[in-house]
Amino acid sequence: MAKRCYLVSCVGAKLTILSKAKDLYVSDWFRKVRLYVEASGDPWFILSAEYGLVDPEAIVAPYEKTMKRMGVTERRKWASKVIEQIESLLPNSEAIVVFASASYREFLMDHLRFRAKEVLVPMQGLRIGEQLGWLESHMPRKAVR
Repeated sequence: MAKRCYLVSCVGAKLTILSKAKDLYVSDWFRKVRLYVEASGDPWFILSAEYGLVDPEAIVAPYEKTMKRMGVTERRKWASKVIEQIESLLPNSEAIVVFASASYREFLMDHLRFRAKEVLVPMQGLRIGEQLGWLESHMPRKAVR
């Protein structure tokens, strides 16, 4: 059993070519979260508005779909798909740490709490600049910047 598992939301800034999922997203926020979670050595996955739960090593095509443009019904359908993927892909963990906005979390949190003893959303309620500051101040020393 993994100590922790991380879920990281996708972002709008992407490469325009087929890429490993971990390389597709190119915003400063995503890069910093990636450094943070990879430094932990624990498993992590990407919450993609297009593909659902994605292994960072998976090859994916760029896309334009966003949670912001989805209505409640579509977000519920997306969450149901992600829950199915969680059951087959996510390792059992003591804790699940979520780096994602409310639109990604809203219909997943109950299931995540069922899956792990602890579910953490460390940057909940912080604006983007505050999130970047949080990441800088919490970056493990072994993370390469």
